[in-house]
Amino acid sequence: MTIIQFQYILAVAQYKNFSIAAEKCFVTQPTLSMQVQRLEEELDVLIFDRAKKPIRITEVGEKILRQAESIVNESERIKSIIAQHKGFIGGKFHLGIIPTIAPTLLPMFLNNFIKKYPKVELKVEEMTTRECIRELNEGSLDVAIVATPLGEKNLIERFLYDEPFVAYIPNEKYHLQENQKIEVSDLNIKEMLMLQDGHCFRESVLNICQENGSLNRFRNNMIEIKSGSFETLIRLANEGMGMTLLPYLHTLDLNEGEKKNLHYFKEPSPAREISLLYHRNELKINIIDALYNVIAGVIRGAITFENLNIIDPILKRKGKK
Repeated sequence: MTIIQFQYILAVAQYKNFSIAAEKCFVTQPTLSMQVQRLEEELDVLIFDRAKKPIRITEVGEKILRQAESIVNESERIKSIIAQHKGFIGGKFHLGIIPTIAPTLLPMFLNNFIKKYPKVELKVEEMTTRECIRELNEGSLDVAIVATPLGEKNLIERFLYDEPFVAYIPNEKYHLQENQKIEVSDLNIKEMLMLQDGHCFRESVLNICQENGSLNRFRNNMIEIKSGSFETLIRLANEGMGMTLLPYLHTLDLNEGEKKNLHYFKEPSPAREISLLYHRNELKINIIDALYNVIAGVIRGAITFENLNIIDPILKRKGKK
């Protein structure tokens, strides 16, 4: 058995097609097929049922693939040990990021990171917090950008920044003045537009509304609107369907008309903590440090809350890791 053979069967399992798997592995199909067959002959089992279209994994094949993935991941860690020893910043690196952060944060740092560290083979994938935790523990993900704290004993949370919540409330409907500051108690959960289940930002909104004692009125709604994007929530609010909360960075790209509907909170402002999340045994610390420094450098320039009196909570966390 060889690591190359394990890489080939993992590719076949991923793409359910020998031709595509061979292309992704940069070998010819006969070469890949021969190596997979040799592994099956050595083990005296079939890993794939080739009679099915698309190819299916056998019951024993599922077990073999799980072990093969673990072996391949561990072999990559040997390369990471050498890279760390030499101070080399490069190689394969898998980054997970939750959907409520990705659209605003990725464009801010990704291009800078790629240009600064061209030898890093970066793979970026949007996934839920739960998926990030699972893949970090399995070793198939190197680092994640998520909302914290999570309290996972095997994972390290490295603080990046605090991102305040901003209320998006159409002024005309709610008789508010432009730039008028509000309090958490001003939120009306019965008219709150929220992201759908599975988004941690939704849970944060529910927690905030619970604090002002209005959560128990939520189920009396005549209509419950949930969405997977902030853009949809903003448009619905513009149509008079209610109010919503947005993370601060998402408000930077709103048009001037929409920005008039933004309302910052009086102190203390509700906020979410954003951190890098990685396994305690992670060996690609050189790349994680580089990623942290690039993001931290960009974000501190972006989060400047002029005259809003909410910069202090961020600056006092500046040195936290």
